[in-house]
Amino acid sequence: MVTPVASSSSRSDARPARLDDVDEVVRLAAVMITSTGQDATGADWVAAARESFTSRLGADLGVFVVDAPDHPGLSASGAGTISTRLPVPKNISARTGYVQWIATDADARRRGYSRAVMQALLDWFAERDVPVIELHSTPDGEPLYRELGFNDEGPIALRRRSI
Repeated sequence: MVTPVASSSSRSDARPARLDDVDEVVRLAAVMITSTGQDATGADWVAAARESFTSRLGADLGVFVVDAPDHPGLSASGAGTISTRLPVPKNISARTGYVQWIATDADARRRGYSRAVMQALLDWFAERDVPVIELHSTPDGEPLYRELGFNDEGPIALRRRSI
């Protein structure tokens, strides 16, 4: 179980995403996906991501963004979802969060934007009584996530893909 850690950055740097942020949030998600070596240019993926964002925002999807200070659009975004699994002794509520898209444009890095969206997401999960939060990290993101209380203790996470 991960306990959110107080942020040294202000949550006011990040704001909740609005429906009209969809194109910029998906663009930033593609930045993050590309950094993992995957192709994020497919029209099918973009359409599915836009549909999921617009239909789920405010329900099981929380998205926080940082507006670009010197041009229209966003500099950073972070998205997380809530799912309900089966109860276990350390999570009787069975509510689990997953941080999926954390991305900052290359020219806006090292300004605390990823920390701001992460802290906003952690606060969003806490407000919804989600006691367990998981994520996958790139090497660049790992130090931030560890500072915020994430670790690799516990059962080993494995994945099987059919695609």
